[in-house]
Amino acid sequence: MDELDRAILRELQSDARRSNRDVAAAVGVAPSTALERTRSLRERGIIRGAVLDVDLAGIGRPVQALIAVRIRPPSRPVIEGFRDWAASLPETLGVFVTAGNEDFIIHVAVPDNDSLYGFVIDRLTERREVADVRTSVVYEHLRNPGIAPA
Repeated sequence: MDELDRAILRELQSDARRSNRDVAAAVGVAPSTALERTRSLRERGIIRGAVLDVDLAGIGRPVQALIAVRIRPPSRPVIEGFRDWAASLPETLGVFVTAGNEDFIIHVAVPDNDSLYGFVIDRLTERREVADVRTSVVYEHLRNPGIAPA
């Protein structure tokens, strides 16, 4: 990636819906150059798509939590099966497969504390492979809107 690719990436991270003409003007190149570079970033897999940012409280899911889960036995089929199951749940925002004390961190959004309790007790701990669960309620979730290339 060169400096022009980085500049285009910065512009698109600030607003993925910007027109190619706007991106070109912001980085100081012709629209055809910006389009060619943006296509190249997509073809190389650097830009993988655009994500819709949803207000979780606005859709009735204001309570977020990070749930640390330990799995036993820690074999590839058990880990991958649990990962796929957890990622498919409607409450799940993200699943992190981790090393250390926990095998997973599951980021969820639910309507209320009773729903969170039900998710942990009725869904997670009912799974035979779940050995331990620790839940942390998220008070605030801040995101970095633009990650610069290394």
